[in-house]
Amino acid sequence: MYTFNESDWKLFRQRIAVWQENHMERLCREYIELLSGDRKASEKWWDLEKRIKEEKRSRGVIVVMARSRMSQHIAALLIEGVITEDDLDGFSDDLRAWAAAAARDPGGSDRI
Repeated sequence: MYTFNESDWKLFRQRIAVWQENHMERLCREYIELLSGDRKASEKWWDLEKRIKEEKRSRGVIVVMARSRMSQHIAALLIEGVITEDDLDGFSDDLRAWAAAAARDPGGSDRI
């Protein structure tokens, strides 16, 4: 697991709400598209219910704010497509490099 510095933690706390809001906005647009389709109402309803049930566990929707989990959260946000590496501008070079490596190899035992 990556050991972060204080400036990374402060920046993460500032940005996480924006990242989550942007992600949920994308989800809402996808839900609107799903509900606007030509399928039966019951099919749309159950598809929407399934997606919401799955996506409400995404770190793009909910994050337990703990310093010890920040690096895990950042890696998961990258893997889930909630953020891109460009969203990590301003973070330390060490954190950016670690997060990029963790996103490329999510199965790494010392990562997420």
